[in-house]
Amino acid sequence: MSAEPHDIRLKRLRIRSWRRGMKEMDLLLGPFSDGPIAALSDTELDAYEALLEENDQDLYRWFSGASPMPDDHAAIIARIQKSRN
Repeated sequence: MSAEPHDIRLKRLRIRSWRRGMKEMDLLLGPFSDGPIAALSDTELDAYEALLEENDQDLYRWFSGASPMPDDHAAIIARIQKSRN
């Protein structure tokens, strides 16, 4: 769990979500960070932050279904995908 203030943490995660290095991931993670991320618990934010540590190419394969997603990221990926519907 992060020791920084909640609002600062959300801003930092928003920047990391929109500046991935791969435009496809910007478009998947950026909108989630603009709104739905604010409803996440601290534990879910920890999971989201761990997801952001992953390689963009792996993330894209998991989101697109080209590769099975690891169990430790399945819940947060499902939450992001649900927010897009």
